[in-house]
Amino acid sequence: MNRIDSSLIALRRILRATDMFGRELAQSAGLTAVQLRVLQVVGETGQSTATAISNRMRVSQATVTVLVDKLVARGMVQREKSQSDRRQTDILITNLGQQTLATAPDPLQQRYVSRFLAMQDWEQAMLVAALERVAAMLDAEDMDAAPVLDSGEIGRTAP
Repeated sequence: MNRIDSSLIALRRILRATDMFGRELAQSAGLTAVQLRVLQVVGETGQSTATAISNRMRVSQATVTVLVDKLVARGMVQREKSQSDRRQTDILITNLGQQTLATAPDPLQQRYVSRFLAMQDWEQAMLVAALERVAAMLDAEDMDAAPVLDSGEIGRTAP
């Protein structure tokens, strides 16, 4: 097998792993990976703002609004006018949202993070450089992407 085939097989394995996790998450929690990440961010303190989520996940505020809309529709978060600044809207986690976080499968990126942190510093740097190079090769270096392993579109709906 040549290096081209080996690299394509490795990419395909990564895509399949993220796809399989996405299906497991959709079946068990009814969410996409990015919806789960938004729920996790809100769940860390019980409330957040769209701006804070947008900054944390490095996605546009419009993307966060769509994701929060879906979580509101599922009853996992709710919007409420801020008590400290009436111009702002807080996003609060509901009991259902907390239950969903407690029962959701272990996120794929958590496994990645723990294994990445176990690597030597030089290995981490090499891996980041290689992944950035692959993104550039696929003309994806400027795409709006959250630090979430998900093979689907950010705005897609979970079944």
